[in-house]
Amino acid sequence: MDETSRVFGGYDRRMRIGPLVLGVLLLGAGLVWTAQGLNLPFAPRSFMTADRAWVVIGAVAALGGAVLIGRSLRRPSAG
Repeated sequence: MDETSRVFGGYDRRMRIGPLVLGVLLLGAGLVWTAQGLNLPFAPRSFMTADRAWVVIGAVAALGGAVLIGRSLRRPSAG
């Protein structure tokens, strides 16, 4: 392995950790917001409880988190 591929390979791996962590947090928050908006019995009570707007906001956040996770776990293309 030459110096260039080692440097850029390590850089790429480290740069994917941030979006992965952000994606996991966003996915988790989105699922909680959706559960609260749906007024599910296990969801914590808050001002979001039984508010349908939080169902949509939570779904969009969870989808965005899933996209971030997927993009950060994808291997870079060779070339």
